[in-house]
Amino acid sequence: MLDAVTPPRTPARRCARALLSPWARLALLVLLLAGAATAVVMWEPQRLISDGWPERLSGTTAVALFALLYGVCTAALVPRPLLNLAAGALFGAQAGLPGAVVGTVLGAGIAFGLGRLLGQDALRPLVRGRWLTAADRQLSRHGFRSMLALRLFPGVPFAAANYCAAVSRMGWLPFLIATGLGSVPNTAAYVVAGSRAASPTSPVFVAAMGFIVLTGLVAAAVGWRRRGRLRTAAGR
Repeated sequence: MLDAVTPPRTPARRCARALLSPWARLALLVLLLAGAATAVVMWEPQRLISDGWPERLSGTTAVALFALLYGVCTAALVPRPLLNLAAGALFGAQAGLPGAVVGTVLGAGIAFGLGRLLGQDALRPLVRGRWLTAADRQLSRHGFRSMLALRLFPGVPFAAANYCAAVSRMGWLPFLIATGLGSVPNTAAYVVAGSRAASPTSPVFVAAMGFIVLTGLVAAAVGWRRRGRLRTAAGR
């Protein structure tokens, strides 16, 4: 029986292995995020609120393109509240809410995929210490429930939650479903506020802003309580 022949380690193979190594992929992720953030700063997406949407685009096509743009922008670290306000200002509450929710799920999926493909192998060995281990265990074992809570009570930045989930062992489907369901209430409040921004004294605008403030306070209270639970879990 002939022994298997090991292919020679040519310079091309060594270069390919180096480029596909976990740390090389993590460096690529950092470069992609830095480049995307720079492009967003130069493009200034907040101009959508003041300048409006191109007149030649309207209806379902405009909402679909906005959702795509929303997803790319959130993956590039653009704050979601700004985009949600823009959705309401451009399309109103009825059309703006679906566009914003679809964009939210799309952006979360892009970030989760990039983090899982380019960052997980390098960062997962670094998940040490009581707090990081407890948080990773929570996301890995109770992914849907944990992500749903993070989306319902915004406290952790959207991008940070996406990339932390990508490093954990959470599955794709629980992550996306929890993101879609959990982001609806807070997204709706911002979209409604954006649709009524021209009349900031109207009851609808005041109610929407009140809901945003209330969820922020609830998130702070929930986070304070979860702090104790994580500390207990970390001590095990």
